[in-house]
Amino acid sequence: MSHANTLSRVADLEDIKDEIVGIRRHIHQHPELSFQEADTAALVAARLEEWGYAVTRNIGGNGLVGTLRAGSATRSIGLRADMDALPIAEETGLEWASRKHGTMHACGHDGHTAMLLGAARHLARTRNFDGTLNLIFQPAEEAGFDSGAQKMLEDRLFERFPCDAVFGIHNHPGVAAGTFMFRSGPFMAACDTVKIRLTGRGSHAARPHQSVDPIVVAASLVMALQTVVSRNVDPMETAVITVGTLHAGNAANVIPEYATMELSVRSFKQEVRELLEQRIRALVETHAASYGARADIDYLHGYPVLVNSDAETEFARSVAVELVGEDKVIPSFGPIAGSEDFAYFLQQRPGCFLRVGNGQGQPMLHNAGYDFNDENIPVGAAYWSRLVERWLPVKPG
Repeated sequence: MSHANTLSRVADLEDIKDEIVGIRRHIHQHPELSFQEADTAALVAARLEEWGYAVTRNIGGNGLVGTLRAGSATRSIGLRADMDALPIAEETGLEWASRKHGTMHACGHDGHTAMLLGAARHLARTRNFDGTLNLIFQPAEEAGFDSGAQKMLEDRLFERFPCDAVFGIHNHPGVAAGTFMFRSGPFMAACDTVKIRLTGRGSHAARPHQSVDPIVVAASLVMALQTVVSRNVDPMETAVITVGTLHAGNAANVIPEYATMELSVRSFKQEVRELLEQRIRALVETHAASYGARADIDYLHGYPVLVNSDAETEFARSVAVELVGEDKVIPSFGPIAGSEDFAYFLQQRPGCFLRVGNGQGQPMLHNAGYDFNDENIPVGAAYWSRLVERWLPVKPG
């Protein structure tokens, strides 16, 4: 096992902080949407190669893996960062604000990429590990369906780049910067999207008796859907159904032919996920029929529940305690109703997805005023470095 005084500390990364912050802000200025991350991937690949990594490009689209081997051990580890941005117009007013109107890094993927690059830079110069390090830079986490993680797995990610375990980090506004959060087992929700088209019979607004009004059906259905969780799901379980869109009609004096709705459905257990689909389908179809309308349902299964394995989560937590101390580690953070396609990696390999605070009082994720907290860059990079050194320890002597 490596001696404690040889393991990476936050102070060891301070000399490259400005360099890595500069990369982060460049990526922030030039955001790219899901499956469009060509320039970001090229920048990452160029830096990794400059530092001595073997780089494999175009995995699952713009995904890439940087591999570094040290010593002779057969153990391996995978660390993942996501690279894509969101279709949001930035309103931060920062010097490094997005130069692409309508596109911004509103979820901190620029910061995730920078933290992993910082670790890559540091580990390349110290090489204080024995085994194989795979740095996974993933596209299209925000896609929702057929995402970057799925595409990389379809390209045989773990067959080509074996990993005994895989780890990932996401920033978390509302918690002090540099604070690490962990949870074993189910941590982030499965997320499904339901698209509903309610077809009735259009008419003049003055002759409602000649219509089957899809707006009335939709309005009633919004309220009826509130009972799916409250009257079907065990109160000890967690589930969410949100009606995110409702569109119908174009004029006040016209009863339209149809209305459309979209739901976001979230859960933390597969049996709850299946129950929600069963009840939503039955309720929508029978509810529409009771008004004389027809319902067409497109039920899109999104990311599964993200489940952290116990041993790897405890290992990851212990590394954080070593690095920043008990007072900056939350060992059992509450479940998060957001979803994350790192869940697909965890279905294939044991590992842990953790959170790091982005600062209290800061704008939340997917907000036009959001920005990644650069104070996390040396902390996150040091954490990744120490995690590697502890997972792939150099034997004394």
